[in-house]
Amino acid sequence: MACDVLVLGAGMVGTCTALQLARRGHSVALVDRRPPGRETSYGNAGIIQREAVEPYAFPREWASVFDVAFKRGIDVNYHFSALPAVLPRLARYWHASAPARYAPIAQAYSRLIEHCLTEHQALMDESGAGDLVRKEGYHFAFRTPAAMEQAVARAADLARRYGVRHALLDSDALARAEPGLRRPMAGALHWLDPWSVNDPGALVARYARRFAELGGQVVEADASGLRPVGGGWQVQTAAGPLAARHAVVALGPWADPLIAPLGYRLPLFVKRGYHRHYRGGPGLRLPLLDAERGLVLAPMAQGMRITTGAEFARIGAPATPVQLDKAEAAARELLDLPQPVEPEPWMGNRPCTVDMKPVIGPAPQHPGLWFNFGHAHQGFTLGPVSGRLLAEMIEGSPPVVDPAPYSAARF
Repeated sequence: MACDVLVLGAGMVGTCTALQLARRGHSVALVDRRPPGRETSYGNAGIIQREAVEPYAFPREWASVFDVAFKRGIDVNYHFSALPAVLPRLARYWHASAPARYAPIAQAYSRLIEHCLTEHQALMDESGAGDLVRKEGYHFAFRTPAAMEQAVARAADLARRYGVRHALLDSDALARAEPGLRRPMAGALHWLDPWSVNDPGALVARYARRFAELGGQVVEADASGLRPVGGGWQVQTAAGPLAARHAVVALGPWADPLIAPLGYRLPLFVKRGYHRHYRGGPGLRLPLLDAERGLVLAPMAQGMRITTGAEFARIGAPATPVQLDKAEAAARELLDLPQPVEPEPWMGNRPCTVDMKPVIGPAPQHPGLWFNFGHAHQGFTLGPVSGRLLAEMIEGSPPVVDPAPYSAARF
């Protein structure tokens, strides 16, 4: 068994990379231990965030840092057992978030986000996925006028610098837009450009189906067995070894264990997240981020999905969904929620880098090995454009954006 490219990891990023290569005529195998879209890309708020032109910076205000340290809020939790490994990475994250260092990071990040809608649209058109998407934005909602006033000033600045669009909704306008809300709120920023998807895993599956229609192989196998063989790369499958000239590591939070034995010590870390569905009740028209509590309420095909912020823990550590319990209590202040659909919450892992930019490009020490991971909260948003960028780099064709800021060599 042989092909041109092995793509390891069938989340949004890996599936889009495989599809972008197949669209260009390459023979590609998409390898994962689970079907496409069943890990991290399944469990998110389902928002293609065109407005997210700047990545999440580490808080610089000491009040916010203390809130995190003492677990006062909903948005962040951590395991003490994870701190020895993660604290040095968080220190570098904090360092990169200083204003002078953050500004060029945000500029590089925005150049990818700029293409997220057009690249998703191209793949949606080919995949027949329009029924999954709503192109009406989402609500960034506030409980207090003071918090909203601060956010409005930042939104105006983003609109001026990046051209992202928003509308301001006062308390009455938000109540009219979302009559299911059971209590008045101060208002909301209605981000107009983002799209919402009512089943994120299904969108990845549609892209994977289109990839297969173009002749791509979807192979269920353990990608961790990747090894160099005869000037190329090989993984073992149930049908025997599968070899290719090129291999793309798009394993998200599982990239580090695969590349570390090859000599790569990239400053990666993982944020865990949880969600749960609640079916019935009045619900919402559009996703709503409760900005002061740190949770998202997103209408999905499976029911109303509540998603949490970040939890720092080792991959494989037992679930501790304390954030989801707090998020559910906060959500019940806003909506009449029925009982949860699932007996246990879903949990997944987000792949992060200390400088908030993904790693996209060639592995510096191994010809034919390529990286496409580290997208943090925006892998669902950035999958099509980062897949296109990497496909163009493998081909040697003009790239959609300058790939230099995302190179693994920066570390």
